[in-house]
Amino acid sequence: MKTGNPIHGKSYELALAVVMQAKYLFSNGEYVLSKQFLRSGTSVGANVREALNAQSKPDFIHKMYISQKECAELIYWIELLNDLEYLDDESFNSLFKRADEVYRILKSIIISSKKTVHNS
Repeated sequence: MKTGNPIHGKSYELALAVVMQAKYLFSNGEYVLSKQFLRSGTSVGANVREALNAQSKPDFIHKMYISQKECAELIYWIELLNDLEYLDDESFNSLFKRADEVYRILKSIIISSKKTVHNS
């Protein structure tokens, strides 16, 4: 997916990586944790897309915050799956790095957006 908006593109790429990993987990018989992992991993980008179509600046901030919370949950599932040895080191490092980057970008967007609301 090509887009001019970095968080949109990065959250979409994160979702693709999560879906591919979830398919692998499903094929190896892990259904319970991987469903939560899949749900939170795809929700990040879906909420970013909603935020980019927000009706107001407060609505934008709220939807970005929801996306940030979903990303924090995704990081939890990545760590848990790794500690339970469902992820190899390469998969863990790749997923964690992507999710952490998206989380940090979302946090930065929220902070700067709140400043612009308060300065208006």
